[in-house]
Amino acid sequence: MDTTTIFELEDGHGSGAYAKRPIALVKGRGVYVWDADGKRYLDATSGQGVAALGHCHPAVLAAINAQASQLITSQEAFYNDRRAELYTLLAKLTPGDLDQFFFCNSGAEAIEGALKVAMLLTGRAGIVAAKRSFHGRTTGALSMTWTQKYRKPFMGWLPRVSHVPFNDIDAARAAITDETAAVVVEPVQGEGGVHPASRAYLQALRQHCDEVGAMLVLDEIQTGFGRTGDMFGFEAARILPDIMALGKAIAGGLPMGAVCWRSAHGQIPRASHGSTFGGNPLGCAAAIAALSAIRDLRLSEHAGEVGGWMTDELRDLNLRGVREVRGRGLMIGIELRGRVSPVLKQLQERGILTLPAGLNTLRLLPPLVITRDELATARDAIAETLG
Repeated sequence: MDTTTIFELEDGHGSGAYAKRPIALVKGRGVYVWDADGKRYLDATSGQGVAALGHCHPAVLAAINAQASQLITSQEAFYNDRRAELYTLLAKLTPGDLDQFFFCNSGAEAIEGALKVAMLLTGRAGIVAAKRSFHGRTTGALSMTWTQKYRKPFMGWLPRVSHVPFNDIDAARAAITDETAAVVVEPVQGEGGVHPASRAYLQALRQHCDEVGAMLVLDEIQTGFGRTGDMFGFEAARILPDIMALGKAIAGGLPMGAVCWRSAHGQIPRASHGSTFGGNPLGCAAAIAALSAIRDLRLSEHAGEVGGWMTDELRDLNLRGVREVRGRGLMIGIELRGRVSPVLKQLQERGILTLPAGLNTLRLLPPLVITRDELATARDAIAETLG
């Protein structure tokens, strides 16, 4: 199908909810994708952080093909071997007693589930979130997402949430009370501009949640599974959350999310939550392959090493159009002195796909398997564009 036909069909029948870039991607291998005209791009978006192993990783493809010929769907009213194996693998990857899981279909669903788990375990309803946060666009997740353009059309329907400045523990302490069920933060704010939470901030949140009996919920949807240089973003702060929301990289490209919480808090009541497709054997098989590869290839360490190198390289360029370079691992934000939209377009023309993070921050989320030479290609294109 040619590019023009693809554009016409999508524009004619799509929802209109997405501002689409004028390319049609039809193929992906490793850190590269190709459009319908055959042009190759270095994908520094990894599908919004989903393709942590790159596109069409052989281990994930083999797992999907093998499971598709065996059993594709089986909901959680029945036991399943692939689901049991994924539970076991995740329990080994998550620190401490973070070993109770609920499988769903996306990161936003994981946030919704995390809120329900927090409310069920505490018997409370209050929620505290951070300004500049992004947790998804379903109703509960949207209520915590700070950006007004996402929330404004639905303000009358959303649950009440207290939003406090990120990295401000005094403001957080004032908002977190004995009526608070969940305190929800990202270890690194992604959509909000790639702002890392400080170690002191996360440690103080942990302490205050303990004091008032609130659940500390960490949104690891984008930071989880090696992105920041640790398996999970919170590990750098040497704390343990009560609940995690997981998604994006968990299943190698297939849609999956998960809620994870500490077994010390116990299980949730039967029938208090559910998902038809959550924990299906096909997704579980892909997740086992993807997470095993991330672990065995030591991609957390690789992300920390090459991501730190790339961040230093970008800072050393001292580009006039750049106000600040920040981030952790292979989650890098380049705050510009102007709007990011023209830069996205110019980089795309140079064969580099990147993401915005707000109006003026360029975000890099390349696959964790990316090499220094491939990152250097992106660095040079950024230098040419902003120089």
